[in-house]
Amino acid sequence: MGFFSCSQYEHGYFTAYRRLAETEPELILHLGDYQYEYAKDTYTVPGGNPRDHEGPETRTLANYRQRHAQYKTDTDLQAAHAVAPWVVVFDDHEVENNWADEVPEAPDPDFLARRAAAFQAYYENMPLRRTSIPRGIDMQLYRRVRWGRLATFHLLDTRQYRDDQACGDGYRDCADASDPARSITGAAQEAWLLDGFRRSAARWDLLGQQVFFAQRDNNAGPLTVTSMDAWDGYVASRDRITRGWVAAGVRNPVVLTGDVHAHWASDLKLDYADPTSRTVGSELVCSSITSTGDGADSPTGSHPWLAFNPHLRFQNNLRGYVRTTITPTELTANFDVLPYMSRPDAPAYTRATFVIEDRVPGLNQTYDRPPTPARTTAPETDQGRQTIETETTRP
Repeated sequence: MGFFSCSQYEHGYFTAYRRLAETEPELILHLGDYQYEYAKDTYTVPGGNPRDHEGPETRTLANYRQRHAQYKTDTDLQAAHAVAPWVVVFDDHEVENNWADEVPEAPDPDFLARRAAAFQAYYENMPLRRTSIPRGIDMQLYRRVRWGRLATFHLLDTRQYRDDQACGDGYRDCADASDPARSITGAAQEAWLLDGFRRSAARWDLLGQQVFFAQRDNNAGPLTVTSMDAWDGYVASRDRITRGWVAAGVRNPVVLTGDVHAHWASDLKLDYADPTSRTVGSELVCSSITSTGDGADSPTGSHPWLAFNPHLRFQNNLRGYVRTTITPTELTANFDVLPYMSRPDAPAYTRATFVIEDRVPGLNQTYDRPPTPARTTAPETDQGRQTIETETTRP
């Protein structure tokens, strides 16, 4: 199985789609930001965008249909669609950046009409069943997909039912983020997910969803400064779901994530303030297909946030995807990367490999390919700033 996210057509070529297709996966997950809403050159990468969007910023049904149609002309994307069945969920850019339920990023009296148009075009262009046919501004996206007795995929919707981002969004030290009344899933979806945990008989329970699940504090001091758009902005919601799978005795919980345009891997905890607390799950985060353009490599463990977030086990800022092999005894995750996106036909290679053993929560690194010096990123003191800029700039 392979999974990916964040394919901004303007920011580069979709070679990563083809490279995953060449490995002949049996299943593909797309975790959001399949297409982007921006008009041409609204956001450019260093050196300029290699390709252009056609048409204005997407606001009407005709706009969204045109944008999906343009993306579907890409032959690398076509190869990925042809090789295996897809399971998909949207994130924000399928509508607009950082929307939350009925709240747009900026005041917009026409936002609900825009949301309805985006949902309709998404349904028309993506492999979804009749149960997901939009009804105005509503669309049933969260659902389960079972791969026999081996794996159950719980596909989540962390946009349509969430409370608005706390403290004005961005990275904040925000007391409201811990308000138990706040939810990223909404009450109905949360109850559905917890019930699914209790009923599961699968060897592996995988949560396919959009935004970073583990805590990521970007402050080495006493403050806890985290992303309000991620589960860190909905701490009680995350705690209820984590404790839910522990209470249900879920055998192997693994969270699959996109959104942040970089590879990450994390151990999941009940108490992130206590590094010695037991690990209760794992999170695998895929980089982008193209969004934010060519990345750069860095030595494993060099990102400064890993020093004061010891549950974070890996980070890499090259573009790519995660390729997994799931068996009854282990899940192997290969973090595959491409050295560039700004021109076509880049090679792909495995940057790191992690293994999760059956009934043993947590990540075991089994492979690491050191970076080529010519492709390394800025000094490690700059990596934290680069991460914040990458995630808070609208693409």
